Amino acid sequence: MGILCDTQIRELVSIEPFEDNTKRPGKVSYGVSSYGYDVRVGTVFKIFTNAHPTGGQAIVDPKNFGEDMFVTVDTEITGRDHVIIPPNSFALCETVEVFSVPRDVLIVCVGKSTYARCGIIVNVTPLEPEWRGKVTIEISNTTPLPAKIYAGEGIAQMLFLKGDRECAVSYADKSGKYQDQPGLTLPKVD
Repeated sequence: MGILCDTQIRELVSIEPFEDNTKRPGKVSYGVSSYGYDVRVGTVFKIFTNAHPTGGQAIVDPKNFGEDMFVTVDTEITGRDHVIIPPNSFALCETVEVFSVPRDVLIVCVGKSTYARCGIIVNVTPLEPEWRGKVTIEISNTTPLPAKIYAGEGIAQMLFLKGDRECAVSYADKSGKYQDQPGLTLPKVD
């Protein structure tokens, strides 16, 4: 198994819109790099809140995780270029880019050092072979202070691992529950 370089990423992986990694003064970098692709965060964020509309104590339950656990912020509507994630909290967001993963490739996501050095941690589970869609990203603010995340700028780097052989069963073959997600998707259990 090897990692794809910039020319292989261009040739083998469908990423729309595809961007070169050029110098963008004052911006968190994004686009293709030597051995990866830095994705941008979109404009829609779901910021976790512990305020529960029915009163009482809210419980985080992956089998029953609803919209009422979040406040939705769209930076296009607010006219701001960023969102604020409260201390020790997190937000869900989506990538600008849409991916179509080849059958012999697995994509692993890691955070960008610009945010990691500020205590902002990014998590995405691996994108399995033949997965398609916009990626839902979890951004954790591990600090005791509010954190600013810039919409339309780099948030994480995708690394592309090419298998020596094609898998027997891909994500598409399994009819995965997050296949073809058009954007930010909350957790669900089938």
